[in-house]
Amino acid sequence: MKSLLIQTFCLLFLCLGTVRAQQYQLASPNGKLSVTVDAGEALTWQIAHDGTTVLQPSAIALQGRDEKSAKKAITFGKNVKVIRAERKSVESSFPTPLYKKASVEDVYNQLTLKCRGGYNVQFRAYDDGAAYRFISEQNKPFIVLNETADFNFDKDYQAFVPYINDNRNGERYCFSFESYYDEAPLSKMHTDSLSITPLMVCLDGGKKAVIMEAGLENYPGMFLTVNPQTRQGVQAAFAPYPLEEIIGGHNRLNLIPTKRADYIARCAKQELPWRVVLVTEKDTQLADNDMAQRLAPACRIKDISWIKPGKVAWDWWNTCNLTGVDFKAGMNTPTYKAFIDFAADNNLEYIIIDDGWSGNESLLKDLNPDIDLKELIAYGNQKGVGIILWASWRNSAKDTEAAFSHYAQMGIKGFKIDFFDRDDQPLVQSVERIVACAAEHHLVLDLHGLKPYGIQRTYPNVLNFEGVKGLENAKWEPIVNGSPLHNFPRYDVTAPYLRMLIGPMDYTPGAMMNATRETFRAVNDHPMSQGTRVHQMAMYTLFEAPLQMLADSPSKYMKEKECTDFIAKVPTVFDETVALDGEVGEYLTLARRKGDVWYIASMTDWTPRDCTIDLSFLGEGSYEAEIFSDGINADREATDYKKEVRTVTSGDKLNIHMAPGGGWTARIWKRR
Repeated sequence: MKSLLIQTFCLLFLCLGTVRAQQYQLASPNGKLSVTVDAGEALTWQIAHDGTTVLQPSAIALQGRDEKSAKKAITFGKNVKVIRAERKSVESSFPTPLYKKASVEDVYNQLTLKCRGGYNVQFRAYDDGAAYRFISEQNKPFIVLNETADFNFDKDYQAFVPYINDNRNGERYCFSFESYYDEAPLSKMHTDSLSITPLMVCLDGGKKAVIMEAGLENYPGMFLTVNPQTRQGVQAAFAPYPLEEIIGGHNRLNLIPTKRADYIARCAKQELPWRVVLVTEKDTQLADNDMAQRLAPACRIKDISWIKPGKVAWDWWNTCNLTGVDFKAGMNTPTYKAFIDFAADNNLEYIIIDDGWSGNESLLKDLNPDIDLKELIAYGNQKGVGIILWASWRNSAKDTEAAFSHYAQMGIKGFKIDFFDRDDQPLVQSVERIVACAAEHHLVLDLHGLKPYGIQRTYPNVLNFEGVKGLENAKWEPIVNGSPLHNFPRYDVTAPYLRMLIGPMDYTPGAMMNATRETFRAVNDHPMSQGTRVHQMAMYTLFEAPLQMLADSPSKYMKEKECTDFIAKVPTVFDETVALDGEVGEYLTLARRKGDVWYIASMTDWTPRDCTIDLSFLGEGSYEAEIFSDGINADREATDYKKEVRTVTSGDKLNIHMAPGGGWTARIWKRR
């Protein structure tokens, strides 16, 4: 009898527990994607897509404490008591004038769980993915000890993992956010490193799941590490809050934390960042995706008419190496006048004066006496060319208002700010202050040592970010057994699918010295690229970059007039984007429209490739097409290319051939 009573009690307890647990369903607008949320002792979500298990039940939680009382715990996502569940469907759009398309559709179904304990959990289901975020309703400041964000899969899938490497001063969370992709099963993920996002998981049937974050404000960025329990998933990790810092890193340009707290953030009543899982059936859906824009806070600049995207004649990659001039080229006034002349002759909007124009400790002191900024600004104004200055984050953060006010009054158009190399909470807050101050002074920004996370929609004066293994890496690429250590062409056809999901990237293309895998060498003052000439030219259409560099020397561009004329005409923002064809890491073909002109480009890895480009996206009538393709000998001499002009219509299909590391690109306009 006693045993029976105990069994009955246990059964009753389990039943009551089951009753207490609540389950919610959320479907995407097209019904293919479904999110299941379980709220009980724990809070979990799972995702399915048209018969495919995308995400198994995965924990969502936040652990914190009262800011003034360490004994008062604040917990989200444990012993969840839902007060009210609210649902809504949204079908809207918003303008994006500084983007790869003129507007973005924002269509989703939303579930908001209002929970006891001063927080909400908001879920959204889109046709191409799902996302959630915590919304704190705490009336008093609190400390976040940790956040749990698990992403569990049902199999040991292949993954594309961008690991942290090259830490600053050995500090685990100080990193440039530039990573190649390791391709291996989830179970083989390194346990002694972290991954940045986005991270891609290859599901069955050609589907992909990509983990990323969006809408980051006043909070640390999300890293990922392998789930040690299952080895078939990843979980979030965050940089602890820095308490003490020293000057260090490359050329002492960074502030390196030497002491960190036992918590990751100090928060109050606020919206926390979105945790996102994209789900795609075709890789081309990754090459043209707007999730980062949709989930970012709306624009906070009332008047954006002064923000001018465009292309830049850049000095650093080519080390100011000019020929055929009557002065000693270098970081001096005559050299930058020559850069301005080149920019004006090719209708480029800007030049950049990179590292070396100011002292290491201030943007306002110890200026390079060989560079007369006032003279260059006046000369640029005459020619219709703006000047952008390089700056370190450390100096930008220290002198923000004084420096921005001073140089804006002088006529400087913006700053390229480098060596952030962190995304802990104080760094993210610092970025917000810097970009807001720049907006007040009508300065555009290019942020380096940082990956995009949505602020480019909130403050569209942020025209570009680095966070990419760009062309600069060719200057120090090691040769192993006669070949480059890293496969640049494969990276070039991987990053547009993954890195570019979160925003524009300052890859700095445009090399005129091009090399095959066998002939490539790293030469600092005469750098070259891996892959063909047209591979480089195609980047101007394929790579999203409202502020886009011409990395090579004006002297080289002037000797390659046909190629220069073409890339100078490619816009940096567009009205429409169409992803035509491609596979991650293999090849990519995109078409972009600005006004009534179409720009099409394709790139391949080291595999030579034949592709067909369907022009059915064109309107009625006949069009002129200016086409650059790899030359017949581009497999041996990577600079070899062919130019042709022909008539095309929407009924045409172009059969193209790309050499190893090759490309193809065209400009198409309506015949009058």
